[in-house]
Amino acid sequence: VKSKVNTKSPEFQANYKEMLGLVDQLQERLQEATFEGSDRLLALHHKREAILARERVELLLDDDTPFLELCPLAGYGQEDMTVGGSQVAGIGLVCGVECMITANIPTLQGGAWNASTMARGSRISEIAWINRLPHIQLVQSAGANLAQQSRVFHPGGAGFRHLAERSKAGLPSVAVVFGSSTAGGAYIPGMSDYVAMVKGKAQVFLGGPPLVKMATGEITDAENLGGAEMHSRKSGVSDQLAMDEYHAISMAREFVSGLNWTKQGQLPIRHIKGLFDGPLYDPDEILGIVSANIRIPFDALEVIIRLVDGSRFTQFKPLYGPNLICGWATIHGIPKYEEEGIIKAGSRFINAVSNSQVPCITIVMGASYGAGNYAMAGRAYQPRFLFSWPNSKCSVMGAEQLTGVLDIVMRDSTKKSGKVIDEEMAKASMEMFQAMVENESDVYWTSSRCFDDGVIDPRDTRTILGFCLSVCYNVPVKGGNLYGVSRM
Repeated sequence: VKSKVNTKSPEFQANYKEMLGLVDQLQERLQEATFEGSDRLLALHHKREAILARERVELLLDDDTPFLELCPLAGYGQEDMTVGGSQVAGIGLVCGVECMITANIPTLQGGAWNASTMARGSRISEIAWINRLPHIQLVQSAGANLAQQSRVFHPGGAGFRHLAERSKAGLPSVAVVFGSSTAGGAYIPGMSDYVAMVKGKAQVFLGGPPLVKMATGEITDAENLGGAEMHSRKSGVSDQLAMDEYHAISMAREFVSGLNWTKQGQLPIRHIKGLFDGPLYDPDEILGIVSANIRIPFDALEVIIRLVDGSRFTQFKPLYGPNLICGWATIHGIPKYEEEGIIKAGSRFINAVSNSQVPCITIVMGASYGAGNYAMAGRAYQPRFLFSWPNSKCSVMGAEQLTGVLDIVMRDSTKKSGKVIDEEMAKASMEMFQAMVENESDVYWTSSRCFDDGVIDPRDTRTILGFCLSVCYNVPVKGGNLYGVSRM
């Protein structure tokens, strides 16, 4: 497909400048999400000869391989939350195997779980389950944040149930325990298929020595109560006793290498051998095509040809339904099916999306409102992955439209009751409501609550799609060698 974009036009240049500003803001916020604690706590952690959470993940991964962090902005902007839920989580390669990896950040509130941890953990578990990924957890957690116990305890049990379900389904779960892991943190190694603990550092117990003393009057120390050696020699909770953290990480890698884990779906040979072309047009140009203002339309085909192999895209019924683009293309040699816009027969479209057997990946690249969100495989329709661009918004409808509808309903109700409208109060109320809707439809508000799997730089979309499509092949492909990628 030949591009019609004039990269020298004032419109392109203006779009590029605005979108680049949004991308820069995104990078700043993603950088905030890598925060692992104060300098004092980091120094204390290193003094104990312990490795930071992100360093543990890096050591676990194969050299020079990608790591797709998921829901990194969970908790962002929410009161009493840690950005990311005091954990690192994403998909990476371990001994050539795509694995889900989570790591507690012990230098942030002792790695304690808060409400954002629960939201992120639930989504991480869902992705690992549906894509048949081995799950490696790097554990060092104080368990539930007691100040948020009602928001953590009630949903928290689902994570332990999920570990049991994984074991029954033959999906490996690995726990590497680096330090003190109490209460809920103790259940993870207790229910994992393979456990390694670091000698002299790992401690696993439901309640520590103070709780034992309060409950029974017995005086004991942490090492005898739940130390790595005790669990390796007596309780059997630990399968391997590691001499240090590096040794423990190497044990986890060795376990994964011995799984003989293979994909149940067959990736195309051209993907495996790298026999595919990149787009003819620079993905960087996407920033000039898409407007930061979601009210300004753009040509979705121009975006597609900057993502797909060789910019080759075969349209399906190109003259039918001008607000819908469908067709075939490949990304990194993997076939896929493209959709853009909304169809007239919305209910039938929703029915088709609901009953589709092919894995779907959704990219929200603008306004995603109401039934359009459902029809294009929004979160409620369980796409394998869902990512947002930093200019996107998602809600039942636009803030102005929703406020206008509410104003009409309010005025009709007041008129029927025979009352007189206080215009000044009504205006203030509507302005407050509109501001609330605008805030709740903002991409960082929705991403903070894990309504997507992350906000991404539009220029990284092709790479992320290629990685996710490969992950999808861990399970058998249903409905033929055809994948759905919807763009809203």
